[in-house]
Amino acid sequence: MDSRRRRFLRSIGAVGAAGAAVALGGCATTGGGTRGRVVVVGAGYGGATAAKYIRMWSNGGVTVTLVDPGAEFVSCPLSNLVVGGSRQIADVTVTYENLVKRHGVRLVRDTAIAVDPDKRSVRLGATGQDLPYDRLILSPGVDPIWSAIPSLDNADAQATILHAWRAGPQTVALRNQLVSMPDGGVFALSIPAAPYRCPPGPYERACQVSWYLQRAKPRSKVLILDANGDVTSKGPLFKKAWADLYRGIVEYRPNYTLTEVDVATRTAKFDVQEPEKADVLNVIPPQGATAIARAAGVVTANDRWCDVDFLTFESVKVKNIHVLGDAIQIAAAMPKSGHMANQHAKVCAAAVVALLAGEEPNPAPVLNNTCYSFITDRAAVHVASVHQYDKAHRTMVPVAGAGGLSPAMSEVEGELGFSWAKNIWADSLG
Repeated sequence: MDSRRRRFLRSIGAVGAAGAAVALGGCATTGGGTRGRVVVVGAGYGGATAAKYIRMWSNGGVTVTLVDPGAEFVSCPLSNLVVGGSRQIADVTVTYENLVKRHGVRLVRDTAIAVDPDKRSVRLGATGQDLPYDRLILSPGVDPIWSAIPSLDNADAQATILHAWRAGPQTVALRNQLVSMPDGGVFALSIPAAPYRCPPGPYERACQVSWYLQRAKPRSKVLILDANGDVTSKGPLFKKAWADLYRGIVEYRPNYTLTEVDVATRTAKFDVQEPEKADVLNVIPPQGATAIARAAGVVTANDRWCDVDFLTFESVKVKNIHVLGDAIQIAAAMPKSGHMANQHAKVCAAAVVALLAGEEPNPAPVLNNTCYSFITDRAAVHVASVHQYDKAHRTMVPVAGAGGLSPAMSEVEGELGFSWAKNIWADSLG
């Protein structure tokens, strides 16, 4: 490995979401001689980014197979605007074409169902094919924990009581339920105890639904039933919006832990409080790492999440398997966001290229995160943070004084939010 490539790989942990792609542009000498086989499971913000950057930083020397059943990438960030009606699902959908044609990623539309860590192979569900790997990257996202809400643990119930926490068909279906709701009806949103995937943010969703109802069904209400003791992100900004913009529409209730649902009557039941009936009941269930993470044996924390070495994102339990994004056991103050998954992927991609070349990974990676939340169709707020590796504690820690919260919502913030989306989609998939 030449000195130029070594310096670059050791520095990329501090590069922003789009900056790393710019930094590498035209650097044909990087990655020379690096070979290997990497299988990436999950083509979201984490998996797509990892696949792209491994190909780039190995100068095409590492073969990358990306496994995902989806035909296209559908973004959770901005998907709440589809629920509110100011955007269409096509506006948050991006093709995988550039990963294949521009970067040489092999895309396999299938579902990974099993992993053999000893043989280093992944079993596919539709074809039964085994994909061999030198390094496996799991970026599978989250699965609902339906055992926490037994009545929803079947397909019929889930088709009626939607979560829309994976952007796609359920996002559109929830929009249709909202449009069909009578004026004067109640849209109830049940939020699980943190941590959970965000975005799509639950409080942003409440704003987008309120924005629509204010214009189309002004006698209707939005009832937020939150298992947490308070708003978990951007609290003062959301509360101000509910009080100033959506007074009389939004009612926020903390400490409402959902235990069961009467599907036929759309009634939510709680551990302490009285049941609440709604015309549209949107239940966001508790979440944990997906079935493939369990099959790989990398679920370690609270029987929900995957502990990783933050220098490489390799599982602390199973060698040669790396885990990214929402499925990991997060470090302090680290969100389960699309932007953060993109950052995980870059640190992991650089580490995998280095390890396949017999080199040490970057000893001091830095991650950044920005989350935009739309209060109206155009006005937004954001929160940003920076996280650096702490060698003594072997984890990521927030950098004091870095990042911060919007002072107020604005349409300028909204323009920045749309620009952020275009940039990170280009970075992950372009």
